[in-house]
Amino acid sequence: MGELLSDRLKSLLAAAAEEARKSGDLSYSAVPSVRIERPSNRSHGDFSTNFAFVIAKEAKLPPARIAEALVRRLAGRGGEVYDRVEVAGPGFVNFFISPSALYRGLSTILEQGEEYARFKVGEGKTVQVEFVSANPTGPLTVGHGRQAAIGDTIANLLERVGYAVTREYYYNDAGNQMKVLAVSVKKRYLQLLGEEIDFGEDLYQGEYIVDIAGALRERCGDSLRAEKDLKRFQEIAEESIFSGIKKTLASMGIRFDVYYNENSLFESGKVARVVDLLRKAGCVYERDGAVWFQATRFGRSKDRVIIKKTGEATYRLPDIAYHRDKLDRGFDIVIDVFGADHHGTFPDVLAGVEALGCDKSKIVVLIHQFVTLVRDGRQVKMSTRKAQFVTLEELLGEVGRDVARYFFLMRKMGSHLDFDLGVARKQSLDNPVYYLQYAHARICSIQKKYGERYGLLDRGRLLEVDLRRLTKEEELEIIKDLMRFEETVKSAAALFEPHRLCVYLEELAAGFHSYYNKHRVMIEDKGLREARLAMARAVQIVLKIGLGLLGVSVPESM
Repeated sequence: MGELLSDRLKSLLAAAAEEARKSGDLSYSAVPSVRIERPSNRSHGDFSTNFAFVIAKEAKLPPARIAEALVRRLAGRGGEVYDRVEVAGPGFVNFFISPSALYRGLSTILEQGEEYARFKVGEGKTVQVEFVSANPTGPLTVGHGRQAAIGDTIANLLERVGYAVTREYYYNDAGNQMKVLAVSVKKRYLQLLGEEIDFGEDLYQGEYIVDIAGALRERCGDSLRAEKDLKRFQEIAEESIFSGIKKTLASMGIRFDVYYNENSLFESGKVARVVDLLRKAGCVYERDGAVWFQATRFGRSKDRVIIKKTGEATYRLPDIAYHRDKLDRGFDIVIDVFGADHHGTFPDVLAGVEALGCDKSKIVVLIHQFVTLVRDGRQVKMSTRKAQFVTLEELLGEVGRDVARYFFLMRKMGSHLDFDLGVARKQSLDNPVYYLQYAHARICSIQKKYGERYGLLDRGRLLEVDLRRLTKEEELEIIKDLMRFEETVKSAAALFEPHRLCVYLEELAAGFHSYYNKHRVMIEDKGLREARLAMARAVQIVLKIGLGLLGVSVPESM
């Protein structure tokens, strides 16, 4: 990939600042970190920097004076990157990108096709992304769906910028909750055999438990009526639930490279090893028969029990061992995607990792907020089953994979998400997924009609088109939007913020729809006709890459 325009501008600005310093016009010890941003108001230029404000105190000059000194030197340095640079307001420096730079950028998209916006930032580095990680005690919920979409898309973005990514699912098929699951299935099984059984509220209430019990009766008849050992019931339940979880995830287009069983940490001795290491480090003590981790030594407000007086480990202990194991496996970055219910607990695990002498800076914890399903302005409960949750499978059945994934991703993960089912079901431009897919399909239709009327413009011919014929303001703005895609991919990957991609794609599609409603492609002027088709093809390429990263399909007709 070539150098981003923003990076090129940073280099030019840094060089101009250094020249001003050497000449005595500016006085500062070293060039600070240069920030180049895109102004929200496009009349303020294509890029802007607050550099003058950053060094004003040390330089002992008003920002406007500093900006003027920079602009004098930048004015002759733009080459084919910008054709105008000016001081704005109290000291901002604004850059206006030259049309020639825009045409080169458009040509690059056409030349690279679907390899456009692929980077080597993470080349040679490995990342593990852990997400969903629901225990096999019930179907996936809508909340799990948001986490699944976020985790998988972050993995896609990291792969796009060059990292080798491992998607991992961590689960626990041991412990009390699995015993409760087994008891729940057994009691429903006995009920189906006609026995009067008291089914307490502390058991799993979902209708899926009845389904599992029914399948068990079909398979085994009444041969398990007198079975005292719960193992058989647990195995059947876990097999059924995990099968359903994997099927639902597959429906969302999600795969995992590793399924990691928490119980293996105990069986392999890794949990015991962690306790030994914490003891040697002087980070645990015993009180009231329990083993406590001195979390307060690592910035936490309370010490935490890691082994109960019964000898049973609390969930924090295997989680600490699991994260130590992740780092031992050599990942350069370890990403955990959690729901908001983990907000107060994961810092204890990181404190444990730090106590073991591991580099906790390699661990990135991402917390997403909850999802509320809304129809006609009211919260709704889709499930026809008795469980007090909405299953992800039901949601996918109502709105489909594309809409579900996109809606889960289109808001910043730190924001609560109101999932509007009314909008999600619409086959109209009110639905952002339809809006984006329609833009792609519309361009496919243009290309088809163009080929029928004028003959196909293959990739080689498109690269010969004179893009300088694109002179209308709307055309130049679309090209500018197209050239923002690389920066969007890089920033979304670096900041682990998939919603940035949604915002960008909607803006690009809006610009194209608006342009197409005003200007025709099928015109008599051959040169301009070809240039407009080339621009439309570039929009199509970017839409396809972007939607692909989000896990959304790109139909050619709608």
